[in-house]
Amino acid sequence: MLRLIVRRFTKAVLWFAGGSVLLVLIFRVVPPPGTALMVERKIESWFDGEPIDLQRTWKPWDEISDDLKLAVIAGEDQKFPEHWGFDFGAIQKALAHNELGGSIRGASTLSQQVSKNLFLWSGRSWLRKGLEAWFTGLIEVLWPKQRILEVYLNSVEWDEGVFGAEAAARHHFGVSAKGLSRQQSSLLAAVLPNPRAWSASHPTSYVARRAGWVRQQMSQLGGDSYLLGLNGSRRPPWAQ
Repeated sequence: MLRLIVRRFTKAVLWFAGGSVLLVLIFRVVPPPGTALMVERKIESWFDGEPIDLQRTWKPWDEISDDLKLAVIAGEDQKFPEHWGFDFGAIQKALAHNELGGSIRGASTLSQQVSKNLFLWSGRSWLRKGLEAWFTGLIEVLWPKQRILEVYLNSVEWDEGVFGAEAAARHHFGVSAKGLSRQQSSLLAAVLPNPRAWSASHPTSYVARRAGWVRQQMSQLGGDSYLLGLNGSRRPPWAQ
């Protein structure tokens, strides 16, 4: 009986591993039709008795403002071009901060956020964290950095039921994702830590200050020319 259980468990793991690799390879070239987080938000609205209409329109890389791309990196993950999915320095700092109690500080990279939003459910269980690490490793190996950021910008939540750069630009500023200005982009990046509570179009003084800090970081990173190095980041040969 034990051998049977082990054999079936091993088969299940192999099928999962193969299926997840195939799925990640497909999404390297095919726009994901939705995300696990979008499904979760829809189900939550049904249970709350307040159905929501999810807003999302996929836009390819060239139809998203360069200012928004840079603002998100500046505000969320400045080591994005360099790391392999995990910022261990930030993780250590977050653990040290959280041991002191009070507010919980996260240390998720853009790659981790993509894997979590696209494939997984919310929560802090060890199982979810393990699956997040698995999918993060897959997309880092199988996708170029530009693709990771492109999927992130088309999947991240920017208000209740508002997903992706195009929907966020229309919802908050009445423009396209391509037409976002530097200031508008910095405001969208500023609310990412808590997009359901903070508003890019009606910023509090804290959000406005954070947006100013994002713009300062954008300049220090080198402006739009910084984006040219994304596909030249340190990558294994099979991921180019």
